[in-house]
Amino acid sequence: LIMSPAMWKWTCLVSHLLLSTTVSPHGRQQPLHPKRPFITFTGDQAEGNFNHLVVDERTGHIYLGAVNRIYKLSGDLKVLVTHETGPDEDNPKCYPPKVVQTCNEPLTLTNNINKMLLIDYKEDRLIACGSLYQGICKFLRLDDLFKLGEPFHKKEHYLSGVNDSGSVFGVIVSYSNMDDKLFIATAVDGKPEYFPTISSRKLTKNSEADGMFAYVFHDEFVASMIKIPSDTFTIIPDFDIYYIYGFSSGNFVYFLTLQPEMISPPGSTTKEQVYTSKLVRLCKEDTAFNSYVEVPIGCEKNGVEYRLLQAAYLSKAGAILARSLGVGPEDDILFTVFSKGQKRKMKSLDESALCIFVLKKINDRIKDRLQSCYRGEGTLDLAWLKVKDIPCSSALLTIDDNFCGLDMNAPLGVSSMVRGLPIFTEDGDRMTSVIAYVYKNHSLAFVGTKSGKLKK
Repeated sequence: LIMSPAMWKWTCLVSHLLLSTTVSPHGRQQPLHPKRPFITFTGDQAEGNFNHLVVDERTGHIYLGAVNRIYKLSGDLKVLVTHETGPDEDNPKCYPPKVVQTCNEPLTLTNNINKMLLIDYKEDRLIACGSLYQGICKFLRLDDLFKLGEPFHKKEHYLSGVNDSGSVFGVIVSYSNMDDKLFIATAVDGKPEYFPTISSRKLTKNSEADGMFAYVFHDEFVASMIKIPSDTFTIIPDFDIYYIYGFSSGNFVYFLTLQPEMISPPGSTTKEQVYTSKLVRLCKEDTAFNSYVEVPIGCEKNGVEYRLLQAAYLSKAGAILARSLGVGPEDDILFTVFSKGQKRKMKSLDESALCIFVLKKINDRIKDRLQSCYRGEGTLDLAWLKVKDIPCSSALLTIDDNFCGLDMNAPLGVSSMVRGLPIFTEDGDRMTSVIAYVYKNHSLAFVGTKSGKLKK
């Protein structure tokens, strides 16, 4: 659970309760044992920030992605293995990188910022993607962090030129009788000609296989990817899609995003830039990405809009919460944190809200939109991808819960926002992260804050 940058910079901490405050049934914060012991791990301060953390659900071992390091820790934060990932000679202006095409830019010793950390349980390996060479990934053996492979000889091996630690999000789709898929979503930093913003890649059993990270499907006209058109940047020069969270559920893969758009305020003739939080959905088996749909999400309480997504986590409803929501205990629930407003992506306001969404209700909204579009109603409502409004085309077909699109009416946007249910607000200490799980039929959420507090 990542909290504030200051607290996360060099120290990782756990406790058997992980609590600093709790909330009473009446909404008042109650202090909890301020001297409760914490177990800590402190990295080398010269190496800078920790970036990502994953826990092996089978062993409890912790894998920590940092600048120039990958750590394997025991459950009580003892260092078991360290793997160096940098620094190395590089230049961020080399497109493509020097191993694909000669680069005339001067090379300097450059840090490797961990941008993505995923456990591939099927093959007992860790996928660790860094910022060097436009975002290549290593495969490390979970047991001892031995490097199993590091594909970097093809343009598909370079995933993102953005050097921010939170710029890449991956979701593995696993199969019992064939190679897995890796859905990769990334900010492109104004370079759509080099990087798709979202794609599905082959995740081969052999970490050094020639086809590793190749697009699941690619021919002259169609590929398993979405690229941001260059024309979009003439309308919004700093346009990008920032991926906050990703997961798979049922037949779909989902990403939660934050992206800029231009709107006309009421009564104004000029447009202004705001940020909109959107859920993106794709079918797992859609090799042409005809199923791409995005829907705006947000939250409102007492007339205050919370629209800037900070964090999210997928959990089950649990019997008690399910009854109040009118769903089943095994239904998927999205716990989300939004900060107030829509305009300040980089400097979010401290007012924030914890909101929940029933995933089935979002899917129902998407199905309604698909059905109306295939009746020929409205436009595709995805201005950033098509630049101009394109009318929906009519087609006689049945659209059920698992419809995966055709090579028409795609990609598609939902214009009306799906609103979450606000369950907790914080006005002074912005919530920045969330996890949740079900315990004895109760749904519990843990929220990390800007100042480094943890709320249960």
